[in-house]
Amino acid sequence: MSAHALDKDLDAVAVSARAELVRAIGLSGAWDTDPGWRTAFASVPRHLFVPYYYVGVEGGYERLWGGSPDPRTRERWLRGVYADVPLATRLRDGELVSSSSQPSLMARMLAELRVTDGARVLEIGAGTGYNAALLAHRLGDALITTVDLEPEITESARTHLADAGYRPTVVTGDGSRGVPEHAPYDRIIATCALTSIPRAWPAQCTPGARVLAPLATGLIALTVRDGEHAEGAFLHTAAYFVPLRGTEPTSPTEIPHRPGDHELLRFLLTLTQGSLDPRDARELWESEGRPGRERYGVTVAGERTWAWLDAPEGPYAWPLR
Repeated sequence: MSAHALDKDLDAVAVSARAELVRAIGLSGAWDTDPGWRTAFASVPRHLFVPYYYVGVEGGYERLWGGSPDPRTRERWLRGVYADVPLATRLRDGELVSSSSQPSLMARMLAELRVTDGARVLEIGAGTGYNAALLAHRLGDALITTVDLEPEITESARTHLADAGYRPTVVTGDGSRGVPEHAPYDRIIATCALTSIPRAWPAQCTPGARVLAPLATGLIALTVRDGEHAEGAFLHTAAYFVPLRGTEPTSPTEIPHRPGDHELLRFLLTLTQGSLDPRDARELWESEGRPGRERYGVTVAGERTWAWLDAPEGPYAWPLR
């Protein structure tokens, strides 16, 4: 049995579990600024996008599959699909290479994207296709383009989207280069971690476009002024994503964290890695009153991209690579 042909009893479980997920996301406040996303999450069946996933067990991972011959396993798979947690969807040599993000974080990011009717959106990181389906449900297939480097990922995303009744444009390619053939875009959203903002993105945006991307365990929201300039601040929200393939950042294990480091200090250490000595970063963080993410920002100006604390031209700024 495939995940697309649920048992009759499991179909009722899916309806109930999806309703509970929508309720939980609402209680989290994720879409308070744009309640229009509630309908998308209530309508798009996540289980069609996650026919299997992996859960951590002692010594490795266990694969849960919607086509399992064991009905108890199928129900466990289905209830897990609709839990408000990220799901590991692809492993390579024991390492996570793709996932379906935590739904409440997805909802928060989509709300912060501040879409309007008719907005053309580029998604960097197709994943399972679920996020593209939510965007397509809200804005329409013709306005959504999603890109991923791995043909295996884009092929399965395209299949999942079609099974759910959505047909946005799915492109296999390097997301750091954008998708110029479908530009210009009014919004760009990345669902993979970055170390900097690719120069190709603002160049493919309309003036006033919004770019939302995970960077240094946070979410940066940029407003595009023109093809070479963009600027904005981090949201207060923490965000941990699989790296953008093809431009993977230094492993987090190489960032000199100490046991017990405050999460916001770890954010600063990650943001300034390679630009600021960790001891200086710690001193700065303490002297500036342990600033939260929302006091930091990023500026893109031609060939330069830098992060800053409080002001783009202030005393604390660090180049991004």
